[in-house]
Amino acid sequence: MSLATAELLPEQLKQKLPDFMYKIQKLSDKLQIDLTQFQADHIALRINEPELAQLAHQAWLAEGKEISNAMINGRPIIVMTFNQPLKVLSWEIECLELPYPAEGKIYPEQTWEHVEFVIPSNAQTADEFAAELTQRFPQLAEQWDTLAQQGIKVKLSSPKGEGERLNNPTVAFKHQGVCIKLHPHSLKAIVESEQSA
Repeated sequence: MSLATAELLPEQLKQKLPDFMYKIQKLSDKLQIDLTQFQADHIALRINEPELAQLAHQAWLAEGKEISNAMINGRPIIVMTFNQPLKVLSWEIECLELPYPAEGKIYPEQTWEHVEFVIPSNAQTADEFAAELTQRFPQLAEQWDTLAQQGIKVKLSSPKGEGERLNNPTVAFKHQGVCIKLHPHSLKAIVESEQSA
């Protein structure tokens, strides 16, 4: 299968970006978190086949520069900075995260999957970060216990690549195929922390 057939060419994905970001905006409205003032740090792609991930990896190199290729949970995760940030709604997205597929995991569609926003914090764990978010966004706190009933999945994690010095606890909200992830540090800062290790 080619990238074009899978609708994974950079041009095709850029055309899908406004729709995807509207869904992200709708989810943030539902969560009652105003993300317009925060940096949309990076956007992530989901691809099911290693061959397509390889082709996409090559295609995006024409659009930016690879700044990291780290093994996380047994598979390569590529991070690139765009030559031109992707401007969409009120955000400018500067990085792409392209994970090679995890064995045995199939995504319902191969397309944009999540956007990560930086909400500066000194939290060291995902629990601390979640507690801080509920203080910062009181309306999120009010509905925190009912998010599951609204069909919103919340996941706390502290993913860490080998050699990373900076803890970057993550709180993710997933709803109807889109996902917003919040974390205290930008991907660039994390990559720099790896490289100075």
